[in-house]
Amino acid sequence: MSKPRLQAEWEEIEGEYQQLQETHKIYRQKLEDLTNLQATCSSAISKQRKCLKDLRQTLARCAKACDDKDIKLITDIKTQIKDKENVFFDMEAYLPKKNGLYLNLVLGNVNVTLLSNQAKFAYKDEYEKFKLYMTIILMFGAITCLFFLNCRVTDEIFNFLLVWYYCTLTIRESILMSNGSRIKGWWVSHHYVSTFLSGVMLTWPEGLMYQKFRSQFLAFSIYQSFLQFLQYYYQSGCLYRLRALGERNQLDLTVEGFQSWMWRGLTFLLPFLFFGHFWQLYNSVTLFRLAGHEDCKEWQVFMLALTFLVLFLGNFLTTLKVVHQKFQKNHKKVQKSD
Repeated sequence: MSKPRLQAEWEEIEGEYQQLQETHKIYRQKLEDLTNLQATCSSAISKQRKCLKDLRQTLARCAKACDDKDIKLITDIKTQIKDKENVFFDMEAYLPKKNGLYLNLVLGNVNVTLLSNQAKFAYKDEYEKFKLYMTIILMFGAITCLFFLNCRVTDEIFNFLLVWYYCTLTIRESILMSNGSRIKGWWVSHHYVSTFLSGVMLTWPEGLMYQKFRSQFLAFSIYQSFLQFLQYYYQSGCLYRLRALGERNQLDLTVEGFQSWMWRGLTFLLPFLFFGHFWQLYNSVTLFRLAGHEDCKEWQVFMLALTFLVLFLGNFLTTLKVVHQKFQKNHKKVQKSD
């Protein structure tokens, strides 16, 4: 290569390097501006929340000695306060915030807020695919253990996979909630309870009691995976339609239970759900009986019985509550139309 050509190539690289430095300088300045804006917004939201809290307390005191006209005004203000709080929640989904206790214990004080809609949707979709793929893997794992390999080692691998799966779900769901996903109530706690149950199953030593419950548990695991697979396709279809109509948040997720937005096709899904709930109750009753067996020495039996009972009560009562609320709402709509 000739000297002039080398000189020209070096000058081209040097020019691009200088441009890179300028671009990076602008990037760092904008990043600093962004950090300042984030701090300003977070501070303003905190201040607004405090003012609204004080105003709500003032309204509660005023409502005790007001006429009907004033009460209507107070009610309207309370409604607007609630609307503003929902807006604050959406705003905070794009602002860095402190992690909750669980994420702090697992990840430390690492910022997990995804700032762009594209990044949020990509993480949500990856979460849904992870659940779907793991559901299929767990179903085949349970089928293999039940029908082909009656071996303690494979059972331990399957139980360890369950513990890892539910632990991973709790972490991913916590990150999604930090980014604006509205997972609420029992369905937040459900995976924590399932993680605990899987951990107890993992520590249950080989013995007579274990063998008495093994087939029932594996059969239940197969049905649970089938149910989760069914729910995924049904719920994802519901969410797709509702998002297209603008009735649901883009970060809403499929859950292992029944939600109000799943009302369409109710008669199709609910029987499968209730059958799964009562199978959890049946597991609990079976384990309580085993715990009273004269040969039972393991603490895991009684603990698993309690945990399955908690899962049954949480799932069954939450589903009933949602169904009851939906029937009441539909009844009110019918009365208004009449």
